[in-house]
Amino acid sequence: MPSRPSAIRRASYLIAFAGAALCAAAAWATPQKSPEYPPAARAQVTVVVGGLDHPWSMAFLPEGGVLITERPGTLRLLRTPGGLSKPLAGVPKVAAQGQGGLLDVALSPGFAQDRYVYLSYAESDGSRSGTAVGRGRLSADASALEDFQVLFRQAPKLSQGLHFGSRLVFDGKGYLFISLGENNQRPTAQDLDKLQGKVVRLKVDGSVPTDNPFAGRAGARPEIWSYGHRNPQGMALNPWTGALWENEHGPRGGDEINLVQPGRNYGWPLATYGINYSGQPIPEAKGETLPGMESPLYWWAKSPAISGMAFYDADRFPAWRHSLFIGALADQDLIRLTLDGDKVVAEERLLGERKARIRDVRQGLDGYVYVLTDASPGELLRLAPAQTGG
Repeated sequence: MPSRPSAIRRASYLIAFAGAALCAAAAWATPQKSPEYPPAARAQVTVVVGGLDHPWSMAFLPEGGVLITERPGTLRLLRTPGGLSKPLAGVPKVAAQGQGGLLDVALSPGFAQDRYVYLSYAESDGSRSGTAVGRGRLSADASALEDFQVLFRQAPKLSQGLHFGSRLVFDGKGYLFISLGENNQRPTAQDLDKLQGKVVRLKVDGSVPTDNPFAGRAGARPEIWSYGHRNPQGMALNPWTGALWENEHGPRGGDEINLVQPGRNYGWPLATYGINYSGQPIPEAKGETLPGMESPLYWWAKSPAISGMAFYDADRFPAWRHSLFIGALADQDLIRLTLDGDKVVAEERLLGERKARIRDVRQGLDGYVYVLTDASPGELLRLAPAQTGG
């Protein structure tokens, strides 16, 4: 087992960021807890396509169609009409081990001009693996990624198949955020010389911004934007505030949503609402909340195993506006959180008896909500409020 951070190192973190924590929004001081039994609400569910192999993420093309990653290492294009394509050429080799493989997909903010498609994936060095991110140009006939280039590699590589995190978010200001799991090596989330358990910020070409919070600091990776994360598998920009939201798996209990701020420490594994899968406390944990560490905005005592995140701001379904949708793997459901500013005012579950492990959720260009089920065969589902009739 990796050694726990030293008392000196923990103290330095607390001192360095105590002032920032004291300035945090008041809402963060009292984390909101999910209700023990969230109510169920019906949604109309339509199968768009089946036969997918553990689909992980999707991106809607402006000209129509949707790119879908499959964890074993394939990228497909679904056209309607037209059906599911063969695997696209030019996709990098992935380490399809455990939770690893081909993971997130996102379009360049300038896709209409540059046709760049960004992928995150697990990459192996032979004994360990880590998250990598690269981009290639979607060919004119959409059959291949051309000139794929690796832009980022998690260092060091420590995973044996667990906790890659791996969501990609562009902020519209020339920056790319990447969420990174701690590879099931808990103390590394607090180590600023490692890229485990971090959210990093890069320029869209993979270079490091000079105004990142740890740029120029000895012993710290300049890519780091925030740290103390466990396994963040959902991340999105709030369309009304521009803030970066992130969700991450807790251990046994303690799944959480965070508002990600530069330089902040989100606690793992020193501060957590969860316990070990064995039922014992997390060895490094010092409490549910700690001074100088950010508390979650919202958390679950019983882990739904959250993955994927999408804000809903379309006009098609007014009843869903100002909602945050989150997939649930263990609970096999789609969670809808109703928001009032940065406050969650209601939670409900939408799939009813149609249970499925939800890996990703997105708002489609047509205003419907789309989800991917983590299975083989997996499905792409389209959702609408039940009372609309679709």
